[in-house]
Amino acid sequence: MRRSINKQRRWSRRDMLNGSCRLMTPKHRGEPMKLSLIVNKDKALAMVAAQRVVKELAPYGVEFLSCEDCPVAGTTVMPSAEEIIRACDIAVTVGGDGTIIHNAKCAALYDKPLLGINLGRVGFVANIEPDEMEELKKLVTGEYRIQKRMLLEITVNKDGEQRRLTAVNEAVIHRDTLANMVDISVALDGERIISYRADGMMFSTPTGSTAYSFSAGGPVIEPDMNCILLTPICPHALTSRQVVFTEDAVLSARVHPESTLKCYMTVDGQNHIPISSDDMITVRKSPKALRLIILKEKNFYTLLNEKLKEF
Repeated sequence: MRRSINKQRRWSRRDMLNGSCRLMTPKHRGEPMKLSLIVNKDKALAMVAAQRVVKELAPYGVEFLSCEDCPVAGTTVMPSAEEIIRACDIAVTVGGDGTIIHNAKCAALYDKPLLGINLGRVGFVANIEPDEMEELKKLVTGEYRIQKRMLLEITVNKDGEQRRLTAVNEAVIHRDTLANMVDISVALDGERIISYRADGMMFSTPTGSTAYSFSAGGPVIEPDMNCILLTPICPHALTSRQVVFTEDAVLSARVHPESTLKCYMTVDGQNHIPISSDDMITVRKSPKALRLIILKEKNFYTLLNEKLKEF
């Protein structure tokens, strides 16, 4: 279902590339802004919030896209979230941080800016709450900024083949059994620097520092920073600590050759990949970045304290 648009109000893609968008006068006659709505249908009131987005922005001539598994009235429906992200100018998720993380890799792949509307419990990554929908008009007046979030490129060398994945939060190497710990060695630029005997370990982005790494005792890192955080999970040594590496670091990890445990690597809670002592995992900064739209400026540490009060 395609919603009619106001032909007099137009938007320039060049403005989007410059980090802002604004209403165009009739002489520009560009194409209308296309906004994708990715809705977590499992969240209560998610569809109500999505309809509010349409209501707020339709008067500005915005064209809306949604996908078949959760179609929104007043939008053009396409088969998948990837297709609407690829076709849009701005991607909007309606759900929690998990909804953002799940779609962030696709947004980064196609270099599309992403805005999160929080309906979840925490909402560290989402920028606005359902009661802040009036902020949406800033998408067409250009009153926002783009915050770039670093991603990790994970390469798994397994059985003579390479598999590349992208992590928004973290890549975790962990054991499969509850009875034993796993020995993992880590190298920096090819030189072994540290070993952990633990339940597992993870490489995290600054964004991921407030996720699983935080629960494992890792430090909080401001999201604007570029670095790689290494955090052991329940290490069996008092001297085992977290390490923060520069963004240029190339790190590799391997399970100890004598280990007989079944181990796995999980990226952002997905991609459950079996790992053996013959496999090498390499971690570096991804050439891609997640571009988050900031409509409402919020102090990171104030937000952190507010969110942690909920636990």
